[in-house]
Amino acid sequence: MSALQKNSPNTKVVTFLFFALIIFGLVMLASAGVAEGQKRCGSAYCFLWHQIEFGVLPGIIIFWLFSKIKYDRWRRFALPILLLSIVSLILIFVPGMSTPVKGAQRWLDIKIATVQPAEFLKFALIVYLAAWFGRREKSGHGVFAHIPFFLVLGCVAALLVLQPDFGTLGIVILIGMAMFFFSGAKFKHIAALIIVSLVILGGLALAAPYRFDRIKTFLDPHSDKQGTSYHINQAKISIGSGGMFGLGYGQSRQKLNYLPEPLGDSIFAITVEELGFVGGVALIALYVAFLFAMIRLAKHTTDPFGRLFVLGVATWIGGQAFINIAAISGLVPLTGVPLPLISYGSSSLVSLMAAMGVVRSVARS
Repeated sequence: MSALQKNSPNTKVVTFLFFALIIFGLVMLASAGVAEGQKRCGSAYCFLWHQIEFGVLPGIIIFWLFSKIKYDRWRRFALPILLLSIVSLILIFVPGMSTPVKGAQRWLDIKIATVQPAEFLKFALIVYLAAWFGRREKSGHGVFAHIPFFLVLGCVAALLVLQPDFGTLGIVILIGMAMFFFSGAKFKHIAALIIVSLVILGGLALAAPYRFDRIKTFLDPHSDKQGTSYHINQAKISIGSGGMFGLGYGQSRQKLNYLPEPLGDSIFAITVEELGFVGGVALIALYVAFLFAMIRLAKHTTDPFGRLFVLGVATWIGGQAFINIAAISGLVPLTGVPLPLISYGSSSLVSLMAAMGVVRSVARS
């Protein structure tokens, strides 16, 4: 049976918007990485070339290969894929296998490259939940029927806390709750999951001083401008400096060793500083258009696995994008979550392109 009903949306729209975001990201990396590149590797564009070499090029190959594989084959291997991703997370804690950065163990050293298993975990989790909830649609939504879902989410959450990777933990919980909702779960079950998740996240935030500092900074961003509030205040200066039309591409002053993480979770601030309010709105509009195209695609998909997978990927990209933008704008506490398809990070880009390869396979069925 075909996955799509008649009059299904044009797959070219989703693909075009996806790659438009990637190109936008490369353009901004070329500017945002100039100062950092000169300082760390003696070349203004070393981060751009690294993103192309280890992110875009392998990502395009994987995107093409996955788009050619019939999407429902992923359903058969959902559990092994999830277990493999969990094993990769565990390997981070094996001596000699990880590359600690700023006290966190999030990167796995495989000699030829350094990868971040948590990024591929998001893809594996969406495959597994799409397959599992797809079967649940036919067998009901009793309380005990969801125990495996809570166990999987709990196991993954525990490994992310140990790294620690609080930002990815939030995204994983968001993906899990969204797919739980999209599968047709009862409102009382969703409400209970939200309450439990908020309690756990709140407890973890209070347990670590640096996380608690982020909450205090959010509540009073002027409390310690040269300390805990430095990042958000520099981000606001960057955004405010852009005005309506920006200082001009390549003309950001905050990227010159003032704003922390200009290539990572602060890249939206650099974008607004250089391209102004108009540029920031244009980027947000790209995300919104992409999400609407993904939702329309899911709406026309009759197969539960295909529909839930598309919605899971849409939640991943859309949720992470708007959390990043809200955090760097001071609307929510800073999370350290990168801007998907825009921020520097080859693991994130390859995993997203792999997921979109499967989405394209769903759209072309």
